[in-house]
Amino acid sequence: MSIAPIRVIVAEDEHLIREALVSLLGLSDGIEVVGEAASGDEALALLRQRHPDVAVLDLQMPGLSGIEVAAACADEVPACACVIVTSHGLPGHLKQALAHGVRGFLPKTVSGRTLAEVIRTVHAGGRYVDPQLAADAIAAGDSPLTPREADVLHAADDGAPVEEIARRVSLSPGTVRNYLSSAIGKLHAGTRHEAVRIARERGWI
Repeated sequence: MSIAPIRVIVAEDEHLIREALVSLLGLSDGIEVVGEAASGDEALALLRQRHPDVAVLDLQMPGLSGIEVAAACADEVPACACVIVTSHGLPGHLKQALAHGVRGFLPKTVSGRTLAEVIRTVHAGGRYVDPQLAADAIAAGDSPLTPREADVLHAADDGAPVEEIARRVSLSPGTVRNYLSSAIGKLHAGTRHEAVRIARERGWI
């Protein structure tokens, strides 16, 4: 009696990388790629249509991010295990991913053989986190920012004036200034621009 292959979808916005991933996985025993997506929205649509066993998701894609797709998958297709692949493995991203049920998190520099093994591991109910990314996340610690402070810093990312930030986050300019001041202090930054940089480098926004 033959064992059914692990049904996988691959979501990656860079065409060459997606083709390479699909080709590598196609050569792996017991794995069948049943769909490809070039954006987070396409990935979520594929999840709903195909109900794969494992979804390999790029962290940063047009539309929904890989973490947002994984969060929706946990609610709508709970039998599917999600694996995030990324070239930007920031500590905060790893913690967000694990909090949303992601079962694998690894850099795009891994070999095709390693990715196939991770797919088999998460399909069997296990987890896999790249050791270096895990060590970096532990060293960085938890974000000191409240969700509202993180929202305000994210809205300030492009250097917008306080009035524009206030409009984006539906707060008064005075409240925005308070949140920015608090975030700057918590991150030991000299300016809000430096605070944004620190928070982004650590994956906290």
